[in-house]
Amino acid sequence: MKPGIHPKTHLVLVRDISCGSEFLTRTAVDEKRLKGTAMVDGVEYPVFVVDISSASHPFYTGEQKIMDAEGRVDAYYRKYGFQQKAQ
Repeated sequence: MKPGIHPKTHLVLVRDISCGSEFLTRTAVDEKRLKGTAMVDGVEYPVFVVDISSASHPFYTGEQKIMDAEGRVDAYYRKYGFQQKAQ
């Protein structure tokens, strides 16, 4: 790897505001985007606030609804009374 081209990483406390979850992780996020500090086990870490994380995303929580795309065109044609063209 080339020296000097990789961003410096640091530990931050990620706070998910949608569910209140918090976890420590390494990040290369710009320090201007950090919101204050918080104590975890007696150590002070900068806080990075996110709207959604793996703790609240439907894919990771198992609450994702799978959309059935098959048959949508047929349903549209049935609803509005169109005849489908023969292929």
